[in-house]
Amino acid sequence: MNAHPQPGLSQQIKRIGLDLGFQQVGITDTRLDTHHRAYASWIDQNYHGEMSYMARNVEKRLHPEQMVPHTLSVICVRLDYRIDEGRWPFDLMHHSELAYVSRYALGRDYHKLMRKRLQAYATQISALVNNMGYRVFTDSAPVLEKALAAKAGIGWQGKHSNILHRDHGSTFFLGEIYTDLELDIDQPVKNHCGRCTACIDVCPTQAIVAPYVVDARRCISYLTIEHKSAIPVEFRAAIGNRIYGCDDCQLVCPWNRFAKLSQEADFQPRHGLDRISLLECYAWTPEEFDLKMQGSAIRRIGYQSWLRNIVIALGNADHDPHIVTTLRADYAKHNRLIQEHIDWAIQQQQDKA
Repeated sequence: MNAHPQPGLSQQIKRIGLDLGFQQVGITDTRLDTHHRAYASWIDQNYHGEMSYMARNVEKRLHPEQMVPHTLSVICVRLDYRIDEGRWPFDLMHHSELAYVSRYALGRDYHKLMRKRLQAYATQISALVNNMGYRVFTDSAPVLEKALAAKAGIGWQGKHSNILHRDHGSTFFLGEIYTDLELDIDQPVKNHCGRCTACIDVCPTQAIVAPYVVDARRCISYLTIEHKSAIPVEFRAAIGNRIYGCDDCQLVCPWNRFAKLSQEADFQPRHGLDRISLLECYAWTPEEFDLKMQGSAIRRIGYQSWLRNIVIALGNADHDPHIVTTLRADYAKHNRLIQEHIDWAIQQQQDKA
């Protein structure tokens, strides 16, 4: 354990992080007492849905020092992912024949990039202090990363639950280094949401059931990514053409007017996913899906969920006889889950005829 480091170490650590390409570094301690009751309530109301892992290892999630013994400080980082699209992403939703993919998933899987960079960051810190105990995380393991990021001054937690920064909006990834170094900690920043309810009002499925509280079971991101069974009929029309994730609550947030463009080439769109047709996506075979989505966060949902989501979007598309013909042509080769959604999509198309 490395307690009581030399003066100025925290600032040196922050400079290393910025030099490695992170846009912000904040440091906090391990105390998350103020989040215990809210997290327990969220789990008790089953707002985590099928994400059973959220209800496991709760003590480790709320007590970082139990997750990684001897942890004294948490180094939190921000990595921007916004790309220059030349148009407002919401415009895609007015083209029902096109697919909408959450903007964070258009390029390479951020988990891999972030984890590799965090490891390099920790290695450099360890060399600076002549060895330290640590473990790196990015959207992995029982880590309450938004709470830690807010506590470390990366931003405040908005009413949509994402972290917001006055000068950078919310289009960024978070990462953490749990360390046994005792470091100078940063202070949280003021919440600047005020009376704004834009994110709550725009949510297609009313998933933000109260300010700062999201019922994942209603959230399109959850339904298209984490939910593995049939998507409840009550939410299918609201999904529109969103085949992977949903950005609505972020797109309408006033603070995202200030979001800066990412400098990471890996976050640029691949395989035309920023403007690809639904029928083209539907035509991919399992082998093509695996090949095209290699190195993408999308690959982890698997081909069946990918197909299920596209079928729903095809049902929501403007009336097109070709869609019905296509869905009927290979109906027999699909499993019952996909067939159920095809039945629904065909009925939706026929109702528009």
